Amino acid sequence: MSTNQSPRAASAPPSGAGAPDARQLRAILITVSMALMAVIASVSGLNVAQTHMAVEFGASQTTVLWIINIYTLALAALLLPLGAIGDRLGRKPMLITGLIVFGAAGAVAGLAPSAGVMIAARVAAGIGAAMIMPITLAVITSTFPAEQRGKAVGVWTGIAGGGGILGMFLSALLVDVADWRWLFVLPVVLGAIALAMTLKSVPNSRERSAHTFDAIGALASAIAVTGLIFVLQEGPERGWADPVTLISLAVGVIAALAFVAWELHRGDASLLDVRLFRERGLAGGSITLLVVFGVQAGVAVVLFPFFQAVLGWSGLLSTVAMMPMAVMMMMASALAPKMAAKIGARSTMAVGVALSALGLALMALLASVEGGYLSILAGMFAMGIGMGLSMTPSTEAITSSLPRAKQGAASALNDVTRELGTALGVAMLGALLAGGYRSAMDDKLDGVPRQAADTAREGIANAVEVAPETGSGAQDLIHAAQQSFVDGWQQSMWVGVAVMVALLVYVALRGPKNTTPMAAEGEVPPEAGAAESVAAR
Repeated sequence: MSTNQSPRAASAPPSGAGAPDARQLRAILITVSMALMAVIASVSGLNVAQTHMAVEFGASQTTVLWIINIYTLALAALLLPLGAIGDRLGRKPMLITGLIVFGAAGAVAGLAPSAGVMIAARVAAGIGAAMIMPITLAVITSTFPAEQRGKAVGVWTGIAGGGGILGMFLSALLVDVADWRWLFVLPVVLGAIALAMTLKSVPNSRERSAHTFDAIGALASAIAVTGLIFVLQEGPERGWADPVTLISLAVGVIAALAFVAWELHRGDASLLDVRLFRERGLAGGSITLLVVFGVQAGVAVVLFPFFQAVLGWSGLLSTVAMMPMAVMMMMASALAPKMAAKIGARSTMAVGVALSALGLALMALLASVEGGYLSILAGMFAMGIGMGLSMTPSTEAITSSLPRAKQGAASALNDVTRELGTALGVAMLGALLAGGYRSAMDDKLDGVPRQAADTAREGIANAVEVAPETGSGAQDLIHAAQQSFVDGWQQSMWVGVAVMVALLVYVALRGPKNTTPMAAEGEVPPEAGAAESVAAR
């Protein structure tokens, strides 16, 4: 594979099949969107049921976090290998298999009698999700004609970005009106509908290659992603200097370096041609998604405690409060292809990153205990629009950088970048918030009994819980904790602003070339004809 290749060939459907008409394309987009929504809803849905699981299973907080995080860990680790296998064996069979595994695992999890069974079911669900997620985007990029692909990718990106918040809302609603086990009904039903529609509507495509599958690269990538995601998930809980954290970091870094070295050695036969990161499209799109998804996840970590502990809202109402950002993100993702066609992909990404930075700055400047929800609403709107505008052209830049034969791998790289960014953002902004809170709280604990002060210093939820033990000073302690939380919020948001400004400079100087996606997609890579595409309805 040449490192200076043109973007993928994409205007023609797979050989052996006529070009899908508008009705078929619409059915395909609905199908993959429902499959993606099922996967995304399962990432964040269980967050609203932590207390319920701890009580029913008699599980520790560490076990509950593993129930939640093991799904993401399995998903992220297997995205790249399974995406590449889907390219070779057939995207439709891989999607069908993934939906079956995912649905069966969700059903088992919903009926799980113990934490051990729940964890095993979540691992299986993560494996199924890793089969589904990269294939959903690969089906779009290999099926839709060039003039319609940008709009379809925009829909996919909007669901990938805003679907987590929508999934949390529906999950919180189910917990409030029914039982926490009903959380698994939504993804299982979505997966079942997507399976039926896949069998009927999604065309099959696969790519034949003269090279053997890169098993060593697949193994190295899985170990690297597992190690790095584990560090970001467990570091805040275990401590960054804990031996397990340090060993996992070392394993992840060594495996990542080994992966790069091996892929350079494999050249054209590699799982992922890392030489392509020299180009603006792949590097710029990946870095932008990494940062944008990291900031989005970090902001969510900040917003939920603000709604619940500062404003005193329920989990359901807190999730509803996040919806404006999700709606703006999904609308902007759909608008981004049209904007990119007019002003170029790089300019669209730059506008999106600038608006995201503005949103963070508005929240840092205006957030207050007294101002409540309205003090952060403008920042949420700006962030939602900015993220939507930046994510779609970034996704296009990644998938356009790899040939048709490796669209599963391209889609998987896009997804791995999102997962790494999410874990990194939660770890970084969460740690900054916690540190800022403790620093501000230290100056407000004079006169508070030592044991209560130590508890209150751990976090705002702890302060609210221990406040009644301080007698007449309870309300003062709660108010001090709320103000300290906002102080920590402002510090973390300003760091986010600095990161986004750095990203803006990078995009302006080294972002994808400022050509419209449609123009770029009309080009055909020289090796596109070398990969035989086999398609069947």
